[in-house]
Amino acid sequence: MFPVVGLALHLTQQQFGLWAALAIHDTSSVVGACAKYGAVALAIGTTVKLARALWIVPITVATAVKSGSKTRIQWPWFILFFCLAAMLNTYFLEGLPVYQFLSKAGKRMLILTLFLIGATLSPAALRKVGPRPLIQGVLLWIVVAVTSLLAIREGWISL
Repeated sequence: MFPVVGLALHLTQQQFGLWAALAIHDTSSVVGACAKYGAVALAIGTTVKLARALWIVPITVATAVKSGSKTRIQWPWFILFFCLAAMLNTYFLEGLPVYQFLSKAGKRMLILTLFLIGATLSPAALRKVGPRPLIQGVLLWIVVAVTSLLAIREGWISL
């Protein structure tokens, strides 16, 4: 839905990538929407979304320390692996053919993952939860999507 709206509103690749990263909750969905919109949107959307995700670590650690929590912190390993892959791609260019293969394989696996996530949603599961959480989620998503789109279009948020 996001790529269709982006095209209808004539968003640039940069605007779309930023909008998707701000308005779409799930990182894999940001990647999927941005990949459909274009390479620049994908680069921007992924970078902004992962930068936002990196803030989870210091915020949760600070919150745990401030509240005196004794809970053991689980490190999100995907962040470490993402940073390692970015470093390898930047500084070890001789691996370029392998990186291209891994990139294509990763995109295909992401498509499969998104399909499998969608396949687990069933009418029975929705009935079990009830309509209120679904309505609340949709309304919140609309508010976030519209607000972030307006902020980007008006130039309040830019790269």
